[in-house]
Amino acid sequence: MFFELNGQPRVIRVPNRLVKSSTEQRPKAEAGNANHIGAPMPGVVATVAVTTGQEVKEGDLLLTIEAMKMETGIHAERDATIKAVHATPGGQIDAKDLLVELQ
Repeated sequence: MFFELNGQPRVIRVPNRLVKSSTEQRPKAEAGNANHIGAPMPGVVATVAVTTGQEVKEGDLLLTIEAMKMETGIHAERDATIKAVHATPGGQIDAKDLLVELQ
């Protein structure tokens, strides 16, 4: 809304409370669950090196995250099979977002 008060132009923003937020809620990694691999920090997923059903060995690269001009590699902590991949390259993530589920 625009109006003039004492010769000065004024702008007032009136929020429409009927409009719902379009922010997507991502699942979070459960603390203490060895099958959940969560994001250590907010950032952008640079690459995803695994697919669903793939077997990984301890130390294998799962994905890389870019944050503050640095890349961080997320590696498998044990031998497992990938149950689900919840990250996509170029996707924005927050800390503790669930990235990969293991079996």
